[in-house]
Amino acid sequence: MLMTAMLFAASVGLNAQTAQKQIVEEGGTGPFKSEVVGDASCPGFTVYRPQNLKEVVAKQGALPVIVYANGACFNNNVEMRLLLSEVASYGYVAAAIGPYDEADVMAQWRGVLRSSYPETKGEVVMANGEKILPMTAEERKAQQEAQAKQRAEAQKKAKKSKKQQAAPTGPVFSTYPKMLLEVLGWLTDQNADAKSEYYHCLDLDHVAAMGQSCGGAQVLGVAHDPRIKTCVMLNSGIGDMEMMGSTKECLKNLHQPMFYMIGGPGDIAYGNSQKDYERIGDNIPVVMLNSKDGHSGTYYEKHGGNYAKAVVKWLDWQLKGQVGQSALFLDDEYLKMKFPEWQGVRKNF
Repeated sequence: MLMTAMLFAASVGLNAQTAQKQIVEEGGTGPFKSEVVGDASCPGFTVYRPQNLKEVVAKQGALPVIVYANGACFNNNVEMRLLLSEVASYGYVAAAIGPYDEADVMAQWRGVLRSSYPETKGEVVMANGEKILPMTAEERKAQQEAQAKQRAEAQKKAKKSKKQQAAPTGPVFSTYPKMLLEVLGWLTDQNADAKSEYYHCLDLDHVAAMGQSCGGAQVLGVAHDPRIKTCVMLNSGIGDMEMMGSTKECLKNLHQPMFYMIGGPGDIAYGNSQKDYERIGDNIPVVMLNSKDGHSGTYYEKHGGNYAKAVVKWLDWQLKGQVGQSALFLDDEYLKMKFPEWQGVRKNF
């Protein structure tokens, strides 16, 4: 965490310097083909944006901004690369926690899906056409035995060590909520710097904070910031938990419309999200959609699947004022027509 902060501090004041770049899924299906960028002046983050940024801005105007926090609060955003690339192709600049990484997206998802297969889905097909099957009983037993052996060996080694310390009670994270505000600060500086490639390209009056799973807790931790105009909670909810410094008390600090996209009862975040929905105050508009996709959503499907479609519609409505996109969230008949298996609730509209 300290090293990340030092690297970020060292980059302050530097002009944006694109160091790495790649195209994912031919740049998405939106009107502006997207690209994934690693910037030398902001090494702890990855930027998803339209290609030919200046040309896009000349046609459409300054682009709304998204700051994104990863599932498991990882310092790596590869697993969400398909969705973020797709969103960017509709005219958004998304800055995600985690340095630029050219790792194989499908390789990342293969392991995730096999270890947490969504039981509510009959078949899982990834964007590359590969079908993923759940672990067999023998494979899961072997996995559990290997994990138990690793724990036993670690405990045995710890007992022999003179520097023995108490075992951690929870996962150790390398990211923190404030990173979302730090990268928003970097984008703000770049937007004001005439020497930056982002100069006057960003609409900082229209900013969304988005996070998946543990990343949603990080979103709640910064949602009080007045610059954040909407929050997108993907397979996430705080419930009665305390995570990344966030608790149910954070819900009292909300001031913007909230969108929860949840994977139904098979989603580990389902219970927490239901509690959030009930607790969010009467002054905050909130929509919750539930699918049958479990905790992994559809992020491994081509162009991020239906979850990406829903996210784009929400952002187009909330950040670009495209009222027509609100039908998915406000009209039950339209929701049933577009996504027959989804369920939706809303309040305070």
